[in-house]
Amino acid sequence: MPAGSSNSKVVLPSDGTRQLLQWGSSMLGAGVLGALLLQVALGGFSPTGASTNTGWFALIVALMCIPFGGLLLLLGVAKWLRNRRLPHRR
Repeated sequence: MPAGSSNSKVVLPSDGTRQLLQWGSSMLGAGVLGALLLQVALGGFSPTGASTNTGWFALIVALMCIPFGGLLLLLGVAKWLRNRRLPHRR
């Protein structure tokens, strides 16, 4: 087949979408795991905070990872949807 045939697939360079999806889901998962551990195994929390030192650490991890990981994952999904739509416009 000739190199310019219409059946050949265009290989796009990596634009970071896969990494955004991987790191966003990993960070979001770490935050959810921290929150679950805080509730189940580390004594929970009250309006004044966590009840143990390890619980405070889990609370800090959850409060940092859930919003940031969620935003990374949202950006990755938006880029993935955009990349899916781009070949249809050409």
